[in-house]
Amino acid sequence: MISKAPNTIDEYILDSPVDIQPLLNQVRSTIKQAAPDAEESISYGIPAYKTHGKPLVYFAAFKNHIGFYATPTGHEEFAKELSKYKQGKGSVQFPIDQPMPLTLIAQIVEFRVIENMEKAKAKKK
Repeated sequence: MISKAPNTIDEYILDSPVDIQPLLNQVRSTIKQAAPDAEESISYGIPAYKTHGKPLVYFAAFKNHIGFYATPTGHEEFAKELSKYKQGKGSVQFPIDQPMPLTLIAQIVEFRVIENMEKAKAKKK
């Protein structure tokens, strides 16, 4: 999908097909609103977010879907809500021909922020 390895999320989105770019921007904006302190980067060649030095979520553009990766715990916690989407271990596919489930994405991100914060606090003890 992406022609060259991007260095930033902006590059990743601009290198994606024009018709998918608005969806990627929606997902990115939703993540940033739900986790304003998250660090943005590219990891594994896709947009990645971290909080407290730990992976938070990732997303990626594909021909027919947006892949969303919230590590296994984010998917386990929202298994019921995600059950209508095609899934893999630690991944879910949101079809591009349907509205992005932005509220659900925000809920998952918020859950992961809390989870990362609790892990960071426990590590300090």
